Amino acid sequence: MLKYNRFYAKFYLGSVDLIEKLKKTIINYSMFEKNDLIIVGLSGGPDSLALLHVLYQLKDSLQINLVAAHINHCLRGEDSEEDERFVRVFCENHNIPLYVKKIDIEEVSKHLGISSEMAGREVRYQYFEQLLEELSANKIALAHHANDQAETILMRLIRGCGLEGIIGIKPVREERYVRPMIHLLRTEIENYCLTNNLNPRIDKSNYENIYSRNKIRLELIPYIKENFNHDIVNTLNRFSETVKIDNDYLELCAEKKFKDYFSVEYNNGVICEKAFQEHPAILNRIIRMAIKSIKGDLTNVEKKHIEGIISLQKNSTGKELNLPDGIKIFNNYKDVCIKQYIDESDIISYPNEEYKLLIEGITKIEKENFNISLKILKNDDARKINKNNKFIKYFDYDLINNDIILRYRKNGDRFSPLGMKGSKKIKDYFMDLKIPKNKRDEVPMICFDKEIAWIVGYGISEKFKVNDKTKDILQIKIESEEK
Repeated sequence: MLKYNRFYAKFYLGSVDLIEKLKKTIINYSMFEKNDLIIVGLSGGPDSLALLHVLYQLKDSLQINLVAAHINHCLRGEDSEEDERFVRVFCENHNIPLYVKKIDIEEVSKHLGISSEMAGREVRYQYFEQLLEELSANKIALAHHANDQAETILMRLIRGCGLEGIIGIKPVREERYVRPMIHLLRTEIENYCLTNNLNPRIDKSNYENIYSRNKIRLELIPYIKENFNHDIVNTLNRFSETVKIDNDYLELCAEKKFKDYFSVEYNNGVICEKAFQEHPAILNRIIRMAIKSIKGDLTNVEKKHIEGIISLQKNSTGKELNLPDGIKIFNNYKDVCIKQYIDESDIISYPNEEYKLLIEGITKIEKENFNISLKILKNDDARKINKNNKFIKYFDYDLINNDIILRYRKNGDRFSPLGMKGSKKIKDYFMDLKIPKNKRDEVPMICFDKEIAWIVGYGISEKFKVNDKTKDILQIKIESEEK
């Protein structure tokens, strides 16, 4: 009996220690604020179940509110259905609101021409972003832990990456996605589940050596532990933190130089000749920032493209280079010009109507049969307002410098959905939302100068979201004239 008590005490104390370590991570990275609504990604496996269980115990002391989100990927037949039933029962027993999306990932994978892993990730993050908007939630908590971090670093090293890639999984990304378990080991989480009788669901595919990540988890890391470093997981995590410090400094230096050397002229991005005299570590970053400013993201941009631009600049004027997604690079007397060309298949005739909106006033949009009112609020005032109305939205007024316009989509429009890093074509965004093709030209959009801030009825932009640093808030309210 004494032996059993000692065994139980060991795991009980480990459970308490895990809760304290997780709470410390939350505080150190300022993950949550008072009264935040947190969406917890819940698969039903050990990691996500432990995360939700711990946050449930901490919700009063942290003064946060919880909901859970589950995606049934329909990949494992009856096991997928049982996963969904399991999380429903767990959330019901703990009085946690649960939101479930069921989708055939194999079909999505075939339609998009990507792996089922990538398709699952796309669907998950799209659903999280949808819930963020619909629930006016503040954060999404994900259950990545130290072992996931180690696997990610090794996988990226094997594939080849820069410092940004070696950093791996960030504890906080885009001020929305948080990972409270990022410093916990898998064994700690499994012991927590055992101690608290959580009985999580086990995805058998995690133990099949058919994916690169599984091979790293099941073969490479155990081999390194046995033959080279038994503490390799913690070693790789420390390595990631060290690299992040250096990379943050280089990024800061590059941002200052980018402002000096980059400009936009006649819709072309221009990197001036002097930039190419900088150290390669800074120059590479300047080029990536320039491409992102024109393209909206760095998808499909590889090291060979950066090297090609540097080589192009050394050649005579008039030389050109084609990059993915319609990006063309020109050498213009040693300055490098970046321009994005629109695919002719994307060119459609859109309505030309534009309406300048009155600040602290009401603008009548007769075509739409509604009125738009704009009002300036202080940050403290806005927090008291119910944000669940899809036709009342709030924006960081401090970031708005020019006219506020209502218009409809135009050729080349791009949008940065809330919670997304980078941007995507409006055409792709509408397709993701399954907006009928014949209705897309009729969707009104609120723009701050040339930037789309709100696709009315669907989503707001990441670029103008309200945060703790916001002083003045712009409330935009749309009301139908019909009584």
